[in-house]
Amino acid sequence: MNNGIFKSFFSSRAFCTSLISPHRPFPQNHDFASSSTLLSSALQHYINSETPTHGQKIHSRILKSGFVLNTNISIKLLILYLKCNYLRYARQVFDDLRDRTLSAYNYMISGYIKQCQVEESLGLVRRLLVSGEKPDGFTFSMILKASTSGCNVALLGDLGRIVHTQILKSDVERDEILCTALIDSYVKKGRIAYARTVFDVMSEKNVVCSTSLISGYMNQGSFEDAERIFNKTLDRDVVVFNAMIEGYSKTSEHAGRSVEVYIDMQRLKFRPNVSTFASVIGACSMLVAFEIGQQVQSQLMKTPLYADIKLGSALIDMYSKCGRVSDALRVFYHMRVKNVFSWTSMIDGYGKNGFPDEALELFGKMQEEYGIVPNNVTCLSALSACAHAGLVDKGWEIFHRMENEYLVKPGMEHHACMVDLLGRAGRLNQAWEFVMRMPERPNSDVWSALLSSCRLHGNIEMAKLAANELFKLNATGRPGAYVALSNTLADAGKWESVTELREIMKERGISKDTGRSWVGADNKVWFYGRLIPIDQKEEKHNAVAEMCIRDRAYVALSNTLADAGKWESVTELREIMKERGISKDTGRSWVGADNKVWFYGRLIPIDQKEEKHNAVAEMCIRDRAYVALSNTLADAGKWESVTELREIMKERGISKDTGRSWVGADNVF
Repeated sequence: MNNGIFKSFFSSRAFCTSLISPHRPFPQNHDFASSSTLLSSALQHYINSETPTHGQKIHSRILKSGFVLNTNISIKLLILYLKCNYLRYARQVFDDLRDRTLSAYNYMISGYIKQCQVEESLGLVRRLLVSGEKPDGFTFSMILKASTSGCNVALLGDLGRIVHTQILKSDVERDEILCTALIDSYVKKGRIAYARTVFDVMSEKNVVCSTSLISGYMNQGSFEDAERIFNKTLDRDVVVFNAMIEGYSKTSEHAGRSVEVYIDMQRLKFRPNVSTFASVIGACSMLVAFEIGQQVQSQLMKTPLYADIKLGSALIDMYSKCGRVSDALRVFYHMRVKNVFSWTSMIDGYGKNGFPDEALELFGKMQEEYGIVPNNVTCLSALSACAHAGLVDKGWEIFHRMENEYLVKPGMEHHACMVDLLGRAGRLNQAWEFVMRMPERPNSDVWSALLSSCRLHGNIEMAKLAANELFKLNATGRPGAYVALSNTLADAGKWESVTELREIMKERGISKDTGRSWVGADNKVWFYGRLIPIDQKEEKHNAVAEMCIRDRAYVALSNTLADAGKWESVTELREIMKERGISKDTGRSWVGADNKVWFYGRLIPIDQKEEKHNAVAEMCIRDRAYVALSNTLADAGKWESVTELREIMKERGISKDTGRSWVGADNVF
């Protein structure tokens, strides 16, 4: 083949036109110009266009013509195929290169990483080093990106540190891009101290590095460190504000700050985006503050983002967690487009608010009318609804359809939910067999579900087995399991076993955190509970604690001494309380009736004047007196007397109603 003829042919201006418009035939006139320049321009035209695939025809014509490509044209073809996501063709062009330059390696490594083919990219890095080429900053940044790609490749955990070492040994310029990649790599691996070291040595700290470091601190709960970085960031943008808002929104103690930053951000003329709204709505969910959520929704409705599926799903979840099912349903039905996450949020909201039938109806409607296939979270919400409704057969049906029809492999959470479903229905033996037949070793959630069911139905032997398995997996991390087993033994009158178990808990240093409640006041959420001991930071900001702590400290100390059996010390302390006029008011609740407020509480002893005017007390005192006496005997360690009294209560059909709470909404309790 005569290359001279083809060179003159390729150098024509008309040929350049035919490359840009491949449907035109090759020209016949030979207008001489630089063929490489024309080819490079034509390829660059398609690389920059929205239809880069059309540029493949140029390569086809080049191959048919026998034109010998130089390195520049070959790299242009390599870039073209990478932009078309044709890795196989790009690799062929790369392998055909006579002189593989560093830029060719970088482009090919970047293409593999974008397709999450990390092993191939690292193979090219090794080949690059063997060839004698020295990596530059772009090469190192690509390797760092591979280390945080999330792909399951061995040695990725230490890759960031290895790259950092090589950077320090080489003469590569440590520019902003490379330092940002290093910080991001360390942050995503949870090595915040290393990330901070890189950040501190940067001469010019950009907002991207600051944002990455703030996210790392927030994920570790180091809020003060994150705030210091945020306050020092000069060129703030929406993304760095989002990092703060999202970080605060993950904990109930700091979710209020999330709303504050959201407000400050807008005062500084920054407009919220999808991530901003999603995070602040999540903060409202954490705070159970639907009033703030409604204000955020009102603001959202004034923006073009109101139709975003992610935000609609977040609103449904927020209203559901606040108990506002009707508001969640209103958002759900006004969504123009719904995906599986939207349906899942509404199904989960129904189930968690005591509407299992509606949840299962929506679960069926999603599939039958809209053809949406449930995901693993949808199935979990449906199984939970079945458990609360006692629909064992329906639960089995959903569980079996997961793998067969939905192509969803049941996880540990689904197995735990099935154990809970069977246990609530009283089918403990079936639940045990289900656990024994699990394809994988049951985790602590599965055994915890079985233990709770055993306590519910008083099966001591199975409760012991479940508890032992749970303690093997996590001897100190599940204090609730010890309490559940202790309560199960106490309900059965096994006081010696209760004492032994509590001794074990003391030896292992296991204690269950006291339950806490919260109330909204002055646009803040105040936490309070049993206040001894109390966290210093919480005490500082807790008005309720500051008001109550003085008198309740004596009561808490008295209870602690009683739990330890120090009856003499209890007697001495109570004498001191009498001398100082300190007493703990009996816990009381109230309910409105006949335009009055009736108080009732623990009714032994009860003030005569209060008893005279307390209709609720007169109705409740008969049964609750037995319960109060039982509690008093138990506090005194009179276990035999407690057992005798409970037998009397059983004979007389006396039982204590489960504690209930209520909330006012829509003029209804």
